[in-house]
Amino acid sequence: MNKNFIPDIFQPRRIFVESGVSDLAMTRRILQKFPHQTIEYIDDANQFPATFQLGSDEKWNHDLLLAKQRGPFLRLCPGTQKHLCCLYHNLDVAAGCDLGCSYCILQGYLHNPLITIYCNIGDMFTELDNKLSQHPNSFYRIGTGELTDSLTLEPISELGPELVTFISKRHNAIIELKSKNVHLQPLLSLRHKRRTVLAWSLNAETVTQSDEGKAASIEARLAAAREAQNAGYKLAFHFDPMIDHENWQIGYRDIVERIFSTIQADNIAWISLGALRYPSAFDEIMRANHPRSRIFLGELLPGVDKKLRYFRPIRVELFRAMYSWIRSYSSTVFVYLCMESRDVWQKAFGWAPRNSAELKSLLDDCVLQ
Repeated sequence: MNKNFIPDIFQPRRIFVESGVSDLAMTRRILQKFPHQTIEYIDDANQFPATFQLGSDEKWNHDLLLAKQRGPFLRLCPGTQKHLCCLYHNLDVAAGCDLGCSYCILQGYLHNPLITIYCNIGDMFTELDNKLSQHPNSFYRIGTGELTDSLTLEPISELGPELVTFISKRHNAIIELKSKNVHLQPLLSLRHKRRTVLAWSLNAETVTQSDEGKAASIEARLAAAREAQNAGYKLAFHFDPMIDHENWQIGYRDIVERIFSTIQADNIAWISLGALRYPSAFDEIMRANHPRSRIFLGELLPGVDKKLRYFRPIRVELFRAMYSWIRSYSSTVFVYLCMESRDVWQKAFGWAPRNSAELKSLLDDCVLQ
């Protein structure tokens, strides 16, 4: 991968539009970007994927579906039993991603071969406004990066500026836009009032090159983070999933060094760590989609949550090393584990939140000011 590689803007081969959103402003805005593309209108987006046929050479999402979000946009992260959860809220603005990372959980989670953008954003903002207004004493950390990458579709949807502006006017919420892409130019001139956290998922260089598909290079992601810092945004970094591989110590230590040589520690809201894990039912799917990947050859065993995980001592070693490297640069940046037990926290960090509510409170404090 080129040192400064930046992915091209997603160009769908075909566009399908649910009739119920055909007249919405976002739909029209997106279609204007593809004046020569064939548009096919469908009646029901929920029924359509079952009848959609992939070509024999297609494994990744190449087509775009513009649809209506029928369920709630905002939902609390379900967490994992017997593991600490940060009680984050997911905002489902789209589903699917064009980057094609080998370990992406969406391969098994989404039974839809199309990238979907939900165009009824008027309903979304009404829902958000109602939730935040009805619970003025509750603080919401909201993110759009669970079912999609928060920035990779931004040149098409142009939703980011609207979200940033909306959240800047609310006292009891922040939004985190998490990405492996760098399409953030329209966000840099906004009055965000530090209510938006721009976040990047990072990994060791060898993992990025072998298993992160069309994601932007580490160099490009850190350059984008520096631009965001210059624009006054709070930043975050996520090492999830960390991969146990040959010379992982060198790779991950190098990335930590590059972060702190690029970004001022005071501008980092948090750094999260998580080890490779995925439902055992997805194992066959992920191996079939990425037969050349070596990350699935590690010693992965079913955990209490039925997900395949590294043996606990391996996870503890990964986390303990990363924590010590981060602490060598900053004693104050908040570092947390994603979906791990208190026991793993204690062994890796030497301390642990008492429960998920305390972890939420600690993360809230990072951005409440």
